[in-house]
Amino acid sequence: MEEAKRMRGLSSAIFSELEQLKKQVEARGRKVINLSVGSPDRPPAPHIIAALHRAVDNPLNYRYPLDGLPALHRAVAGWYRRRFGVTIDPEGEVLVLMGSQDGLAHIALAYIDPGDVALVPDPGYPIYAGSILLAGGEIYPMPLLARNGFLPDLESIPKEVARRAKLMWLNYPNNPVAASANRPFFEKVVAFARQFDIIVCHDVAYAELAYDGFKPMSFLEVPGAREVGIEFYSLSKTYNMAGCRIGFALGNREILGALGRIKSNIDYGVFRVVQEAGIAALEGPQDCVEETARLYQRRRDVLVDGLGRCGWSMPKPSASMFVWAPLPAGYASSRQFALDLLERAGVLVVPGLAFGANGEGYVRIALVQEEDLLVEAVERVGRFLTG
Repeated sequence: MEEAKRMRGLSSAIFSELEQLKKQVEARGRKVINLSVGSPDRPPAPHIIAALHRAVDNPLNYRYPLDGLPALHRAVAGWYRRRFGVTIDPEGEVLVLMGSQDGLAHIALAYIDPGDVALVPDPGYPIYAGSILLAGGEIYPMPLLARNGFLPDLESIPKEVARRAKLMWLNYPNNPVAASANRPFFEKVVAFARQFDIIVCHDVAYAELAYDGFKPMSFLEVPGAREVGIEFYSLSKTYNMAGCRIGFALGNREILGALGRIKSNIDYGVFRVVQEAGIAALEGPQDCVEETARLYQRRRDVLVDGLGRCGWSMPKPSASMFVWAPLPAGYASSRQFALDLLERAGVLVVPGLAFGANGEGYVRIALVQEEDLLVEAVERVGRFLTG
């Protein structure tokens, strides 16, 4: 049975290898502190769980959900207005998704034909490149480099490439590099997209995991952004609802309409019970969001400050649930460092190479364990580095 050619570019080799090695280490009786997968380790707030309980008992919620509850569309629009000052039409500028990755994976099918070019960040969240490969498109990598603040240098993209490009992926606050973008950068993006007729897809999933008073902005805040693109948002990280699978795409009506047509041929929408929980999350008390951000900030400080005392220095991110750490002295291969750290210290991180060629020289560390485990991880890493 021969797999389709599109499968050749889809690889989870590094992740699979790490998982197998993790099992081997644990089989020898050592507990592995897993700082690899960016999955929230806390439950949703009580009022969100209560909404789930109420919705489960409603017999009407077991029908096909189709386009999403109007009340949820209004809740999304209201949240965007309060948080970003962006006015969204709930009837035409919101598309409910099974988590933002649902939309991230399928938007390329609406716009990319075989041979079309897409501008993809490198390093980047794997689904950006994966979506283009599934659609048969060509990837032009946009390097995210420390010297540019991990922002793509739009001026370095050859004009002939930009003229062929149909779609651009952006993600700030960023996974994996944990960088953030500002208004001048997004203004350049809008101008660039207008000049070359490119659709911008901005993933803003980590906007609420921000620290030290920093408030990430929405791409849609910039004048003209809605004319050239859409934004993806998820309740997974903000409200600890990763397993619920609920997110949204917002912005340009035409682009959302095309994505909606793709989706209508694939599934019947998000379970209504989950939509009710989404309404409760967006319209209910927001102190849980603030507490989650404070939680991750404390974890960030425990990890980064602790590793700094061990001689492994890395920048403190202003947002996201990750730390993008340059390899310590003595290492050139992110894969080899991650394997050694797992084998000798029982701490699992992701080699930067897993996110693209420009990720080499770094590892991604997820802040997804309680502080006491992070303290233990720091101690283990310290012994590893000095041993």
